[in-house]
Amino acid sequence: MQATATVLVYSDNAGTREQVRLATGRRPAPDVPVVEFVECATLPAVLRELERGGIDVCVLDGESSPVGGMGVCRQIKDEIFQCPPVLLLIGRPQDAWLATWSRAEAAVTLPVEPVEFASALASLLRQKHALSV
Repeated sequence: MQATATVLVYSDNAGTREQVRLATGRRPAPDVPVVEFVECATLPAVLRELERGGIDVCVLDGESSPVGGMGVCRQIKDEIFQCPPVLLLIGRPQDAWLATWSRAEAAVTLPVEPVEFASALASLLRQKHALSV
């Protein structure tokens, strides 16, 4: 298993980014790598980090403004070669269909519920690791 996994967290809200960090802890599950975070508050920062490479999973806030995470997800799926898997944070369970439209691999509702979030993130990290082996 690799030593660390890099998780990009996009939200214009510092509190939401903190919820993600706290819900993850050092690692979201014992069988996945320790997580390092790259935090972005704007779309240009997200695109710059993804172009740089090395991102294992993206966590995108669907409630961000002025560019929501669902639109960002759809854009990066179209524009980034071998785009990392995306975990979308959605405002309401009824928005799950929009997460599907955006092509996110997983979605959880806000506010971040630690057990649900950690489980979803760990699942994406396992899939990413299985594909790279």
